[in-house]
Amino acid sequence: MTEMLGEVLAARGVSRRAFLKYAGYLSTLMALPPSAAAAVADGLAKARRQAVIWLSFQECTGCTESLTRSFSPSLEDLIFDFISLDYHHTLQAVSGEAAEAARRQSMTENKGKYIVIVDGSVPTADGGVYSMIAGQTNLAMLAETVEHAAAVVAVGTCASFGGLPEANPNPTGAVPIAKLVGNKPVINIPGCPPLPQAMTGTIAHILSFGKLPELDALGRPRAFFGESIHDRCYRRPFYERGLFAKSFDDAGAREGWCLYELGCKGPVTYNACASLKWNGGVSFPIQSGHGCIGCSEPRFWDRGGLYRPLSASTADAGTAIGIAAAAGAALGAGAAWVARRRRDADPRPGDGSNETKRG
Repeated sequence: MTEMLGEVLAARGVSRRAFLKYAGYLSTLMALPPSAAAAVADGLAKARRQAVIWLSFQECTGCTESLTRSFSPSLEDLIFDFISLDYHHTLQAVSGEAAEAARRQSMTENKGKYIVIVDGSVPTADGGVYSMIAGQTNLAMLAETVEHAAAVVAVGTCASFGGLPEANPNPTGAVPIAKLVGNKPVINIPGCPPLPQAMTGTIAHILSFGKLPELDALGRPRAFFGESIHDRCYRRPFYERGLFAKSFDDAGAREGWCLYELGCKGPVTYNACASLKWNGGVSFPIQSGHGCIGCSEPRFWDRGGLYRPLSASTADAGTAIGIAAAAGAALGAGAAWVARRRRDADPRPGDGSNETKRG
């Protein structure tokens, strides 16, 4: 009989106190009330290791690289304690026929219960011949593997929305996973790459409650994609005051001013980068001095250029981003006008350059 997670963790020396603390952390991570910690702990303790089959198609392996930097739980804890990772091109020890046999064995032994995780889009042009694994097209392997799965998790923007492979002119006919899987629940965890906490937290939620987390209109877990980058960005006060960097190395940029005019897509990008950050909470792109490129949103590669301000969006940028850009531009312009009037009356200290004083 397969041991329950509570028994496995106890055998490894994990105390009840430590387990409850971790359950509390998971509850916070998933935006659950504090009272949910006990339910999370109870659910995890009674859960069995989840069989997972990970498929990699048109991708760069960045999603796996992100997963290896998971720290709570770590990759090792995730694989050896929480899940049974039965198939993964990059992390599995076997190859060739033995690897494909392991995938099919897991599908048979865990029929109706295993989870399929997919990173990368799927080429559909010319019968899907542009990407093949073990003699199978990605189309065929996906169809075979998800047939008896309990759920499918599309990790990364390529799997969730098509990503770079689907960008114009899309010569391989790349499509996201949800377009090919119509009879199974699909969870999208976009990002280029996605946050490791979003991946591990979603799996932990399924293990704890035996059901999918609450999803938004694009199939993303609301716990991680419920707020925009702009909502939590530490540079937002500068945005509200109309203080915008004009180049990546000007005085405003060095003082941490808003990167909106340098093309930051934070106002129209939904993700938890600004709150969870990367590499154990060290930093995120905006904190490192680079504007958000909107990588967790559909068709971000084709939406007017990574460094073009939202207020200068092109006609094909899409209705949603156009409306949001217009609203953001109006607010930013108004804030900039007020800020300039205030600074004209009471100039801020500095080197006296016009570039520094302008919003």
